[in-house]
Amino acid sequence: MVQSVKDVMTTDLVSCDASTPLADAATLMRDRDIGDVLVTDGNTLRGIVTDRDIVVRCLAEGGDLSRATLADACSADLTTVEPDTGVDEAAKVMRDRAIRRLPVVEGGKAVGIVSIGDLAVTGDPKSALAGISASAPNT
Repeated sequence: MVQSVKDVMTTDLVSCDASTPLADAATLMRDRDIGDVLVTDGNTLRGIVTDRDIVVRCLAEGGDLSRATLADACSADLTTVEPDTGVDEAAKVMRDRAIRRLPVVEGGKAVGIVSIGDLAVTGDPKSALAGISASAPNT
C-alpha cells in the first residue's frame, strides 16, 4: 500500500533559473511534454511555474512574453513537502492551498513533484481523474 509521496512522486525534474525567459520555458514544456518547471535561484528552489501560470500571470495580464521571465510568473509563496509526507497529508496541503502540483524537497533540494493526478491514481485508480492522469498525452 502506498503511504508516502516518495512512492508516487515524479522524479524526472526539469528546473530553470528564475531569469529564464517565459517563452523558453514554454518551449521546454512543450518539447518535454510537461506542465511545469521548477524555478531556481542558484542552488535554491524558488518556486514552480506551470503552463497555466504563464497564461494567467503573463498573457492574460497583457505581459510581454518576449521580455517576461520565470520570476515574473512564479508564485511568491512556495509550498513543499518532504518525501516521507503521507499522501493524505499531501492531498490536504494541496486542497488547503488550492495547488495542483507540490514540490517534494529533501535536505533543501528538490527530489520530486507530486501532482493531483499522482494522488488520484494512487487513492482512487478507477476514478475519472486517475484514468485521465494515467492516459498517454495528446499529440
